[in-house]
Amino acid sequence: MKDFKNYSLKEHNTFGINAKCKRYLEFESDVEAIEVAEILRKSQLPYIIIGGGSNLLLTKDFDGIVVRSGIKGYQFEESGGGSQEAEVRMTCGSGEVWDDMVATSIEAGYYGMENLSLIPGDVGASAVQNIGAYGMEAQYLILCVRMIEIATGKTWTIDKEACEYGYRQSRFKHDWKNRFLITRVTYGLSKTFRPNLDYGNIRAELERKGIQEPTAQQLRDIIIEIRNAKLPDPKVEGNAGSFFMNAIVTKQRCEKLAKQYPDMPHFEVDSRHEKIPVGWMIEQCGWKGKTLGRAGVHDRQALVLVNRGGATGEEIVALCEAIRKDVREKFGIVIHPEVNII
Repeated sequence: MKDFKNYSLKEHNTFGINAKCKRYLEFESDVEAIEVAEILRKSQLPYIIIGGGSNLLLTKDFDGIVVRSGIKGYQFEESGGGSQEAEVRMTCGSGEVWDDMVATSIEAGYYGMENLSLIPGDVGASAVQNIGAYGMEAQYLILCVRMIEIATGKTWTIDKEACEYGYRQSRFKHDWKNRFLITRVTYGLSKTFRPNLDYGNIRAELERKGIQEPTAQQLRDIIIEIRNAKLPDPKVEGNAGSFFMNAIVTKQRCEKLAKQYPDMPHFEVDSRHEKIPVGWMIEQCGWKGKTLGRAGVHDRQALVLVNRGGATGEEIVALCEAIRKDVREKFGIVIHPEVNII
């Protein structure tokens, strides 16, 4: 187990903010997770649980304990069931890099994760954040989550229904926040590749390359190319990917806005709701490519806030609030950060 005092978190957040915590704990097994839970119970210090730091904005030093999973490893288990969920179970350590597991599943000939390629972060975060992209969300793959209850040290394995997943939401972000240390996540994959090509510009990119029936690897490569073209490399320009959640509004509200803004993109969520891309709204407010202090809005994707160099967490929050104010005044919609602000 890693146990450091007065520890810099600069390498643990993709904004590159040089904040410190009083103590840093990283567990590498279930046994160590139980030990960490005991430390947290006995300590009088506050604590937070992080993953790869790709969804984290630090605004100051944290006068407490930061906990992270370092559990590695994965295994596949095939079954004779006919459903996609039952065909293959892939169980991954919560400290594994998510995109490494996507690549591993494809190499093994098991499918379902392709559209979630290149999403930053760890496996444990997929269960907390319900990560999603290009028409797929983690909740459609997750079968169960293994975790240690901090208050008791007891080990639990819960199915996905208990997690109450929604758009970028789960109980781990609400009533279960900081209550459990996730150690493993099990996903249901298929031995048959069923490509999902109907979101974003996937089909257009495939057609441009002359690919009519892509393999899983080709689909992954296309999605990686699309994401790399839109999103800055955090090693070059600090960022946390999409900073805001897309807006979910009623169909009536969407229809009213569409009359006012005929070119407004929107996508059906269910029979009563539509999703409006917040990046489009931010761009309409004139923020794309703009800078406020040392924080800015990415010039290719307005949903991404970036550290232009030396920005503090407070500067990025100030930019966030200025954007929220303009979107609210122009569209009457309150947008919310997807990033966890500490």
